[in-house]
Amino acid sequence: MNGPQPAGFWSGKTAQHGTAFQFLIPGRRYRVVKEFTDFDYFRHLVGEEWTFLGHSFLPHEDGMSFYISLDDREEWLLPLQWRNEQQGGVLDALGEHVRAI
Repeated sequence: MNGPQPAGFWSGKTAQHGTAFQFLIPGRRYRVVKEFTDFDYFRHLVGEEWTFLGHSFLPHEDGMSFYISLDDREEWLLPLQWRNEQQGGVLDALGEHVRAI
C-alpha cells in the first residue's frame, strides 16, 4: 500500500470517478472481514476500515488500483494484481473480504 498522500493525489488524476467497482461505491465506507495481502505485501487485517475513492485498471499487467482513505483526509493506493498467483482470488471474491459498513 502506498501513501499517505493529500486528497486527490491519485484519485483526482487516474481514478474512474463516479464509477463503482463491483459493489464498491466511491464515497462509501468499507471494512475488511477476511484478511488479504495486497501486491506490495501489505496485510489488510480484519477490522481495517476505509472509504473507497475510486479505482483504475492497467490491462497490460492486470493491475487493479483501489484509491482509499483511512481517515477521510489523506488517501492511499491499494495495489492488486488480477492474476491467480497474486490477488486474483481476492478480486474474484471481493465480497468475502470487504463489506460495506
